[in-house]
Amino acid sequence: MSAQFQDDAQLEASRVRIAPPPLYKVLLLNDDFTPMDFVVEVLQTFFFMDREKATRVMLQVHTQGRGVCGVYTKDVAATKVEQVQGFAKANQHPLQCVMEEN
Repeated sequence: MSAQFQDDAQLEASRVRIAPPPLYKVLLLNDDFTPMDFVVEVLQTFFFMDREKATRVMLQVHTQGRGVCGVYTKDVAATKVEQVQGFAKANQHPLQCVMEEN
């Protein structure tokens, strides 16, 4: 292998910049049936919030129609949405969880 080829390959590699992956917001949507305590439980269980922060987010969902639970990469956000939807369904609540690009 020539020295020139190695230098060119190293130079090209140093020019390539890897962009960070796009991030997605995970949101809870308000409904008229899911109890507030259940929403707080979801926020504590799946988003590792303390009770105070979970209560603030729950009130945001209640008053503004939606609240941000966290910002994650696409795969993690999709997993969180599935977990919350499954937990809500298993507990017979219509709570909706969605993700949108940040």
